[in-house]
Amino acid sequence: MTDGTTDVLISGGGVAGLTAAIAFADAGFGVVCVDPTPPVTDRNADGADLRTTAYLQPGNSFLDRIGVWPKVTPHAAPLQVMRILDASGATHEPHDFDAADVSDAPFGYNVGNWAMRAGLLDRISELPNLQFVPGVATQSVLTRTDAAHVTLTDGTKVTARLLIAADGRASPTRTALGIGVQRHDFGQTALTFAVSHAQPHQNISTEVHRSGGPFTLVPLPDLGGRPCSAVVWMERAATAKTLHTMDEAAFNAAATERSAGVLGDLHLASRRTAWPIISQLADRFYGERTALVAEAAHVVPPIGAQGLNMSLADIEALLDLAQDQPDALGTPAMLQAYHAARYTDVALRKAGVGLLNRVSMQGNPLAQMARRTGAKLLHDVKPIRASLMRLGIGAG
Repeated sequence: MTDGTTDVLISGGGVAGLTAAIAFADAGFGVVCVDPTPPVTDRNADGADLRTTAYLQPGNSFLDRIGVWPKVTPHAAPLQVMRILDASGATHEPHDFDAADVSDAPFGYNVGNWAMRAGLLDRISELPNLQFVPGVATQSVLTRTDAAHVTLTDGTKVTARLLIAADGRASPTRTALGIGVQRHDFGQTALTFAVSHAQPHQNISTEVHRSGGPFTLVPLPDLGGRPCSAVVWMERAATAKTLHTMDEAAFNAAATERSAGVLGDLHLASRRTAWPIISQLADRFYGERTALVAEAAHVVPPIGAQGLNMSLADIEALLDLAQDQPDALGTPAMLQAYHAARYTDVALRKAGVGLLNRVSMQGNPLAQMARRTGAKLLHDVKPIRASLMRLGIGAG
């Protein structure tokens, strides 16, 4: 790579960073995207991100708008029903929320992060005004009123009208700009893995509550002729550490028991990965000539498919502002408008997801009874159920 200028420089080439790169290039802007780690697109390869993401309806629409969604459709499993099952009591009464009650389309679609990366790279290959440089990171940032001046780890110097920080929860770009964060550690770990099971999932995403956090089974396409689901198992950190090191047979038995047997016996179909559960919110979503998106701006626990869908909303809001006034790209007025468009919504969703997570962690019998009663109320009162499902679809 050589020194030069560009409209947009994106620091970070994860799913959010690559999506932002495609979105701005698709709109006609010149884009450079850098990331220290080349993306892994094979689920069995070392370093593969085995998590999956449920893309809600607005996220589907945005990915379709920028030409990405057709690339990943073969790897997507529809999420037609969201089922909540509280297994803390003597009976396990499921509460189903069917997208058909409020929409002609599913809540969204579940896609493996490794498959999404492959689709993003495929779309990047079609955009001549987008330069993706893996193996190179942002080393230093110097902003001025007219541009951001960025030095990369290979010594290259790039000048951009807009710098987009998509470089994760520990964002070096955010740190360089002196933007603080509010952080909360829940003392939990999320184990993520794929399982096969004898019973078909029927496009039902099931969230099983007991204590320590939810155990969520999210539909995936069949694997080797067997039904398959992605699992996010949230537990207190010490318990999760024990689970992570169990032999496979013992882990399969523990996962089956924790799932309340809703899909029969579960069998690992991938390796296990572990992620600390935190929430985090940047003090502001912009700096001089810089916009923070995705986990550089906000982090929430993996509940309700909010995380990456909020990130896509960040990118779409920023893109819409850039397209409305291309000459104002990276100006204070544009960046302040972006912050105003996103900050309150993100802060409210962060608070809501945090509250849901605290409720799901409860092991006290009285608190669990209150949780079961609350879930039944949300399901049985039709106006509340409809509002909740519209929120689940992403319309709220």
